[in-house]
Amino acid sequence: MLGEERMSSSPHLVQVRERIRINGQPISPEHFTKHFWRLYHRLEETKVSIQQGWCSGARSHRRASLFLAAVFPRGVRERIRINGQPISPEHFTKHFWRLYHRLEETKDSSSCVSMPAYFRFLTLMAFHVFLQEKVDLAVVEVGIGGAYDCTNIIREPVVCGVSSLGIDHTSLLGDTMEKIAWQKGGIFKHGVPAFTVPQPDGPLAVLRERAEQIACPLYLCPPLEALEEGGPPLTLGLEGEHQRANAALALQLARCWLQRKDHQEYGAPIIRDAVRTLNSLQTNASYLAEVKRRRGDLQTQLETMKLYLARSGLQVEDLDQLNIIHVTGTKGKPTSHMRHGLRDTEWPGRTQILCRGPLTWYLDGAHTSSSVQACVRWFRQALHRRQKSGPEVPEVRVLLFNSMGDRDPAPLLKLLRPCQFDYAVFCPNLTEVSSTGNADQQNFMVTLDQVLLRCLEHQQHWNRLDEEAASPDLWSTPGPEAGGPASLLLAPRLPHTHGTSSLVFSCISHALQWISQGRDPDLQTPSSPRDLLVHPVASSGASVLREAAAVHVLVTGSLHLVGGVLKLLDPSLSQ
Repeated sequence: MLGEERMSSSPHLVQVRERIRINGQPISPEHFTKHFWRLYHRLEETKVSIQQGWCSGARSHRRASLFLAAVFPRGVRERIRINGQPISPEHFTKHFWRLYHRLEETKDSSSCVSMPAYFRFLTLMAFHVFLQEKVDLAVVEVGIGGAYDCTNIIREPVVCGVSSLGIDHTSLLGDTMEKIAWQKGGIFKHGVPAFTVPQPDGPLAVLRERAEQIACPLYLCPPLEALEEGGPPLTLGLEGEHQRANAALALQLARCWLQRKDHQEYGAPIIRDAVRTLNSLQTNASYLAEVKRRRGDLQTQLETMKLYLARSGLQVEDLDQLNIIHVTGTKGKPTSHMRHGLRDTEWPGRTQILCRGPLTWYLDGAHTSSSVQACVRWFRQALHRRQKSGPEVPEVRVLLFNSMGDRDPAPLLKLLRPCQFDYAVFCPNLTEVSSTGNADQQNFMVTLDQVLLRCLEHQQHWNRLDEEAASPDLWSTPGPEAGGPASLLLAPRLPHTHGTSSLVFSCISHALQWISQGRDPDLQTPSSPRDLLVHPVASSGASVLREAAAVHVLVTGSLHLVGGVLKLLDPSLSQ
């Protein structure tokens, strides 16, 4: 039989089988699954299994999490977790194809769209996984906004939470904090308790009004300081002052569920899940682009989600049994279990520090103005602590940055200026120039040329900020100079500035090779391309980085970028 093999470049993630065709036809789901896992196990030689049970007691309780907006270093499976662990490759494949075939069988022939978009599909799949795995608790993160988000088909969660609000995605949610607060308050449900953290007066008033209209009891979380009175201070596993608000909200969400279910001894794992969810409430660009591509307004999209749920074999009523904590961003002392939960919380890529020989990597997926401000405070405080704890040594500071979507990078880069970087490095969110192994980092809706052009724009913004900092304001009124009257000074003296050299690399791997200069004992990357040091800045900077006693690298601007960096710094995260 004459066979023809062909590789397709179709951008449709759901219909991935179309990329591999034999005799013009996509390979069957069975063949795709068989060959996929045969290759996967050959390469990885490991198997990720679901952690069974997480607490001792009369019965094993299982909790689940759905993260829509966040991006994770280990890829798409980390969005759906059971007992804190990503679902296994086998479970992901099983549930994926079961849902896919069900939707194929129930599609309307008159409809031009047979499959829900990427994030809707993941939401449907998560609900199916949670119900079939019979979880006791589900922590569900909103994708974008709240009122018309695809997760808002949940009718009666156990408790709802709204984290710190900020200005973001104004084309969809509104251009003021009050409009955004209205969208966030859309997850409130009649008679279901809701919690929020201190907000500006305007947005807080909107949340209160939304709660009153829906008859939802809304509570303002007490700060951690109030919970620490008369007891030892609370230790947080995640660094940064902004984590205290997240921890305060996580405590109240967990306490509410525990009181309702009378399971006080299970506080620690629920606290960890809640804190992780609150830290992942940063909507990524691919989700935003997907929402913008869909026709109709947000309300229409929510109704469409209900139709997809029915086609998949579930009804809205089926979700009532999940005991859901719905998160989009009472006072009582934390129990010992809650304290352990806060202390033991880990979240890769969020205020994370990795010490590798002379290199120290600071990783934070901040990508909004408010989160970048928090990132800068955390980074500078971390540097200050390290400088106080040891002798002063020659050091180099490096920024590795990228931003995605239609977000304006200029304000974010301006916020990073006070960190006084010696080098600013920009690269796409691709671990390698080749697309192999990049599926979870790659945005298939843009080309490599487009993402490289955006990196060059980032570099131009940064250089412009450098020039503005170095240029004196000739029109300002000069102040008096020592030893002479102010009237004799015709032009102000140039201020001392901390200049920054900037570079653009084609992928994360090349950027890390240049930054580390072989001094990170755990970093394993392919051999460097011949032209990696052709640029004068790259050549001279390589010498500086090799000779520095300490190199501090801040990676920020995109969770995709942080995920790709972690994938190379710690390959075990990809297993």
